[in-house]
Amino acid sequence: MSKKPKARKKATRSHTSEDRPRCGLCGKTGKLAKTECCDHWICDDEESYRPFSYAHNSCHRNHRRYTLCGYHYTEGHPGDWKTCSKCRKTFEHEVEMYVYYGTNEYNFEKLKNPPKYKPTHCSTCGAVIILGEGGYSTRGGEYLCGACTSAEFPDLGR
Repeated sequence: MSKKPKARKKATRSHTSEDRPRCGLCGKTGKLAKTECCDHWICDDEESYRPFSYAHNSCHRNHRRYTLCGYHYTEGHPGDWKTCSKCRKTFEHEVEMYVYYGTNEYNFEKLKNPPKYKPTHCSTCGAVIILGEGGYSTRGGEYLCGACTSAEFPDLGR
């Protein structure tokens, strides 16, 4: 069950740049809002994201979509995201993604002592695939690196 998103609080302008709140991720002082999940100042910039571009150009969207903090809030889990057993269970089959969501640059606070995991390998050539960076495809329970995906499905890019 997901929580209904609250209206974002808009930043108030002050007279000097030192007094202005800053985005906790990029440091900008422009159009800001408070995050719904953890109440940090962040760029109010989701309109800059173009659907299906897979760009990471929005601080607000990146925090909401690519962190355990954002996931925890969206899913309506109780308590602290850093100790949430529901979040941990969701990612039990892809521990690499749990670690990525808890430690990437879109977090205000990073997961301390993230669990260890075995790297993901391409089922065709054996190359290491970094799930948090993309550039792979899945088929059933298998992962294919970008090169093997292109070789196996040459018409996909057309």
